[in-house]
Amino acid sequence: MKKYKEFYIQHKDQLFGYLMRMTGDYYLAGDLMQESFKRHIEHYGDKEPQKTLLYTIARNAFFDHHRESKRSVKFDDNPGDRSNDGEHTILVRSEYQEVLTAMNELEPGEREILTLVISSDFSYREIASVVGISEANVKVKVHRARLALKKILTVGEK
Repeated sequence: MKKYKEFYIQHKDQLFGYLMRMTGDYYLAGDLMQESFKRHIEHYGDKEPQKTLLYTIARNAFFDHHRESKRSVKFDDNPGDRSNDGEHTILVRSEYQEVLTAMNELEPGEREILTLVISSDFSYREIASVVGISEANVKVKVHRARLALKKILTVGEK
């Protein structure tokens, strides 16, 4: 159990970031993160924890939720004032929200792969293993997603 606790501590923030970018919803991302760790320990608790397997489980939990809700994933445009940390915090949150909103405009496959690149320290080979496509296809999709995101953000600035 100690090794699993260390595994949780080591990967929880990155996994949460991945799920936050995928869902655009803070609370849903937290729920899916917990569900992912729970599924991982239930099914593979006696084995050495694997980060790629955890992300595959998280990905499947996201798609399970999406199918069950049968609704599109929306980003909360008005998250409300969650802190009083000053103007800098507000600006950072505003920029973060703009990027999340732009990411939600990407095609789901592009958003997923770009999120894995941003949120984890996975190699392209590991990302290919998580999403079930070739490494070359991951590289192409990352390139296209970055171009699409840049275009969305550039248009938003005008």
